Formats: sequence, structure tokens, C-alpha cells
Amino acid sequence: MIIKKFQAKTESEATEAARKELGVNVVVMNVRNVKKKGIFSVFSPQMVEVTVALEDDTDRAIQEKANVRNITEALGKVNSIVEKAERSDRGDRYERPQVVRTNVSTPKNIVDDDDDEPVKPVTYDRPRSGNILEEKLDSLQNLLEEKLSPGQDRSGKPDKSKNDGKKEDDRSKEKDFEGDDELSKFFEILHTTLVDNEVREEYATSIIEETQKTTKAGTPFDVALAGIYQKMILKFEKPICISPSEKGPKVVFFVGPTGVGKTTTIAKIASKFSVEQKKKIALLTADTYRIAAAEQLRTYADILEVPFRIIYTIEEMESALDDLTDFDYVLVDTAGHSHQNSEQKNIMGEFIHSVDGMVEKEVYLVVSATTKYRDLVSIADAYSEITDYKLIFTKLDETTALGNLLNLKLYTAAPLSYITCGQNVPDDIEQFNPQGTVKLLLGGKK
Repeated sequence: MIIKKFQAKTESEATEAARKELGVNVVVMNVRNVKKKGIFSVFSPQMVEVTVALEDDTDRAIQEKANVRNITEALGKVNSIVEKAERSDRGDRYERPQVVRTNVSTPKNIVDDDDDEPVKPVTYDRPRSGNILEEKLDSLQNLLEEKLSPGQDRSGKPDKSKNDGKKEDDRSKEKDFEGDDELSKFFEILHTTLVDNEVREEYATSIIEETQKTTKAGTPFDVALAGIYQKMILKFEKPICISPSEKGPKVVFFVGPTGVGKTTTIAKIASKFSVEQKKKIALLTADTYRIAAAEQLRTYADILEVPFRIIYTIEEMESALDDLTDFDYVLVDTAGHSHQNSEQKNIMGEFIHSVDGMVEKEVYLVVSATTKYRDLVSIADAYSEITDYKLIFTKLDETTALGNLLNLKLYTAAPLSYITCGQNVPDDIEQFNPQGTVKLLLGGKK
């Protein structure tokens, strides 16, 4: 790779000089202001230095450009996988009674676009005798058989003579629900399963008790399980994703702590918009604390061939929006910082609210599914002092317990929008799927 620096009075002049010498395939890696050294430097005008890079192998660079233009094929592959999963989900899922209907819908596209084909709501027919919520919930059936073994009495409590070695912590997860029949034991199993998946004790108890109050004695297990499934989907609510504005560009701010993958998430969404939706996209960053983050976003912008700009002040933000009035979406990366830093939090709030009255805006709080619940609450509280937001969960591929998705949703009441499950751009992102998440929380398999 060839790396070289060029200086000129403006960034565009320096970039043009680089392209004249090295060719149009150069990638801008860094831009900074410099002044000449020496005794007469005081009288010299400030210059702009642009650092560019170029692959040694021209054929390889051309091939990479071709790969970018063919990104639509990759997106089509992702869509086919999602549609296949949806068909499987509709075919396997235990369906709730006809009298119950909800507006929760199966995701089709990552973007809520009025031009897209409308998403059909999921409807539910009367359950068939002997069915279970999904065949893949066999782990719950196994647990049920163990609970109802001869070593248990009718209350569902284990025979102490056969469970002396059981840890107190494990027993504390099992909650006694009213009733002495096998259905009560089944509710205990569901409660334990939710807690094992790191759903907060109070939320798991509330969901089970609410369902139990409306469940008659002698109700089959599959009907009771359908009731829990229905209630949890309704608590997650329908995902709300980025939608177009009625007039002018939609400005979308992405906020959150460091290390959660904000920049990569923005790149994934930008790729979907630009390539799949054929929308006009611009990328801005107000993250002036980490040069690497800005350069990473600049590289993505160069690959997608969309405008990119670093924003240092509110005035620069307003100027950028004046230049981007004919764009569909302006995606803004913000500095990741400690949510306990009041000064940086106030600066971010000023940036976000500087566009009020100028354009439509949305704010998305990006958090990691691997973060401890206690820290998630602290993060959510800090950003709620700045603005309202929707939630994006990242790094779902790095955890086996998804309870925090439900925990933070119930704590903040903020809509969930997207989830990410890897570093691949643009593949590893999808619209939040309440049905699939609830299935996993109840002990099902992917």
C-alpha cells in the first residue's frame, strides 16, 4: 500500500493533487490543519494536509470497487435468509387463540419506508389439541418431566432427601406460585427459565403472575405457554425503525458509550439505505475525540461514495444541513464517552437539539447486549436526561442470554429498533424480531 501526504490551501485542493499524482482510486485516511515552520511561519497561511492511501495492486483495487457495487447481491442473500426464517417461524410457532390479535408484525425490511410493500400482521388461529408453542421448545418439556417425576410432591417442591446437594442459589430461582396442581409447577419452570436467561426477577414474576391470573385450573400446558408467549410479545411491542421524513432530510443521531459498535452500526444502516433502498445518504461525525472512529466512518463513506464531514461546532452542523437539503438521510455519529461525564453529556445534548425546528430528527441509543443490567440502567438514565431515544442492541453474537433486551425495554419504555450480531458490513444487522427473541427467552433454540 502507498501512503502519502499532500498539502494545499483547502482539503479539496489537496485531495485533487493526490488524485492527479496517484489516480482516482486513492482513499483519504486523514485530514488536518498544519502551519509552516520557521521564523516567517507567523505570516504564512494555514494549510490543509491530507493523508491518502492506494493499493499497490491496481487490479485488486478495481476488484474491490466491483465488490462494493455488487453488494446488492449480498443484501439479497440476507433478505432470503430472513424470509426463510420467517416462513419457518410462521410454520412452527404455536398459534394463540383467534380472539386474541395483535399488530406485532414479522420484519421484512430493515427500513420503515412508506414505499415498501406493507407488512402483513401476524394472525393467530385456535390452538390444536396437543400442540406446543414450538417443537423446538423441547427443553421446556424435558424440564417439566423432571419436575413431575416421583421425587416431587404435588406442591412442585423437590424431595429434600433427593436434593441435599442442590445449591441454595439454584433453589432461590424457583418461585412458588399459587395452586397445587401441575400447572403451577409448569409456571414455576417458565419463571426459572426466564431468570436463567437473565430476565430480572421482578419482570419474570410479573409476567407469570399476570398470565396465571387469567389461566383457569386444568388449562393444558400448551395453552398456558401460548399465554406467556403472547404477553411477552406485547410487552416488547412492535419495533420502530428509521423512517423517512415528510419533507427534507431525516437527521439520525447515534449515541451511546464507547466500545458498543456505534460506527460499525451506522455503516451497516448506511449501506442498507444507499445500496438497497437507493436513498441519498450523508455521513457526519461529531466524534472528535477518537481519530480512528472518524477515519473508519470516512472509509465507509468513500466506499459507498457518499458525502462525509467532521463536525466540530453547532455552526458547522447547521452549515452541513444547509448543504444537504436534497438528501434523504443524514446519519450522525457522536462521541462515545462515560455516561457519568456531565460536561460531555451537555455538549452532546446541544448538538442533538441544535437541529430542532430545522429538520426532522431521530435519536438511537446503541448499547451492547453483553453489558451488565446495572450499567445499562445507568447508561439509559444518563441519556434520557438529554433526549428521547429508541434502542439498538449490538453484539448479540457474544452472549447466550438475551434477558437484558426485555429488561431495558421494560425499564425505559423506549422502542426497540435494530439488533446486530457480528462485524460484517452490511450483513450483520436486522430489525428487532419480538417473536424470535421471546422464543429464545422461553428456552427455544435458534
